[in-house]
Amino acid sequence: MDTHAGRAFIDAHARILDQRRAAALFDGGPTEPVINAVLAYLNTDGGFGHGLEPDTRDPNSQPLYAQVALESVHSVGATLPVDVLTTLCDHLAAVAEPNGTPGLPIMVPSFADHPRASHWLEISEFPPGHNPTAAIAGLLHAAGTTHPWLDDATEWCVTKIDGDGLDDESAHTIGCALTLLAHLPDRATAERLADGVFARLPDAPYFQPMPAPGEYGLTPLDFAPLPDSPWRARFDADQVAAHLDALAAEQQPDGGWPIRWEPPTEPSMWEWRGMVTVEALNVLGRNR
Repeated sequence: MDTHAGRAFIDAHARILDQRRAAALFDGGPTEPVINAVLAYLNTDGGFGHGLEPDTRDPNSQPLYAQVALESVHSVGATLPVDVLTTLCDHLAAVAEPNGTPGLPIMVPSFADHPRASHWLEISEFPPGHNPTAAIAGLLHAAGTTHPWLDDATEWCVTKIDGDGLDDESAHTIGCALTLLAHLPDRATAERLADGVFARLPDAPYFQPMPAPGEYGLTPLDFAPLPDSPWRARFDADQVAAHLDALAAEQQPDGGWPIRWEPPTEPSMWEWRGMVTVEALNVLGRNR
């Protein structure tokens, strides 16, 4: 891994948010600039918009954008202001209300009116589900948030996991469930349910138990990226080591890391590469 080249790539190509994340993660910089960069995507309805997740370019608030906002500040050990989190929960409750459940769709239909990645071109709407409701709820718990919608969404997710199981068997949905379980206040329930969720992972679509260079998929490093990640002990040490070696080998001649899908625009591609380069440098550096 060439750390200097990776940082140069971030400085040259990443958006301000990920430059600020890099400064906080690698230089001991303050986290307030990361928070401020995330707040630039905040809409007046309390949600986050403006293509915060680069596969879509919708200026309107989207549940997936809320997940990315929470992930961004959580990644540097920070939290959004309490009033922002409360208003966000109010917004998410309003999004969920027409569904008749506290569950959220990944995106609300306005995303289809704007450029979006090729794998979403045939989709016009999403049902409410664990992806992204469980991930958002978990990140809100990690931030110490209290809100009636969060209580209801958590109960809805946990009840479904404990009963009928996950909405689908994909590695993405499993990742959302594990984000909730990693931060669920009821630790005994979290550990019990995690056993069943992890049992689904080996056969899950898009999961790569061992490296498959050039192919899209989620690896053990997506579920337990750091040595102190709550689920790291669930993966074999040799398995993790193989993926770390494969990740280091993916660094490109320009210093950045690639993506394995077709984003909607060229700016989206650079935004994604900036994001994954920050993640790669952080994971490889913290696992030394």
